[in-house]
Amino acid sequence: MDSPTRCEPSTPHDSTRSFRSGLSTGSGLAAAPFLLAISFGALTQAQGWGPVAPVICSLVVFSGSAQFAMVATLGAGGDALATVIAAALVNSRYVPMGIAIAGDLRGGRLRRALEGQAVVDGSWAAAHLGGGRFDRSLLLGATVVQWPVWVAGTAIGVAVAPDPGLLYTLGLDALTPALFAVLLLDELRRGREGWLSAGIGAGVAGAGIAVVSAGPALVAGAGAAALVALARAGRTGRAEEAAR
Repeated sequence: MDSPTRCEPSTPHDSTRSFRSGLSTGSGLAAAPFLLAISFGALTQAQGWGPVAPVICSLVVFSGSAQFAMVATLGAGGDALATVIAAALVNSRYVPMGIAIAGDLRGGRLRRALEGQAVVDGSWAAAHLGGGRFDRSLLLGATVVQWPVWVAGTAIGVAVAPDPGLLYTLGLDALTPALFAVLLLDELRRGREGWLSAGIGAGVAGAGIAVVSAGPALVAGAGAAALVALARAGRTGRAEEAAR
């Protein structure tokens, strides 16, 4: 029996078309992170980070949840170790997400590690084709748009330094839940194979909101959904291997 088909387009033309589709998808996904980045830049100025550190942080870290965790920890008087631990815990969801998509990345260890930096929530969900398969070109295209937008939003927040209350009026309490809701609906639209992981993720997030704020609840829901999807992909892969 033939080996299972990978998600990567079979010709350069298909790959280019998929990358362009990712650019279009990423442009839509970048709206909410842009406003969140402005909020992040503003909050760092309220805490005295200075003009350079926040922009470098967004360039290197490129993770809204981790960066807001850093701001919150430092604002509460935490030291550098506590800040790193908080950011690592928030970003732990990327472990199962990275494992799920690892088989669709290309090249040696260094190139695969670099391509793995494109695994962000919106791009990862948009690139999922179902059955544990991902469109690598779409993933890269979607992220290559969002990264400069995130950095630019941070720079604007630093330069303008609007009221940090913007975080709550236009940020985590509204845009982030809306973004995750759109991703959830998109996953349900793709087919029944995504219903279980999407349903569990939504259930965990809904239950979490009763105990914690929306941000941590959404992170927990995303992590639960990713773990379920990874387990299902593993079972599918073993079944296909046994069939061969």
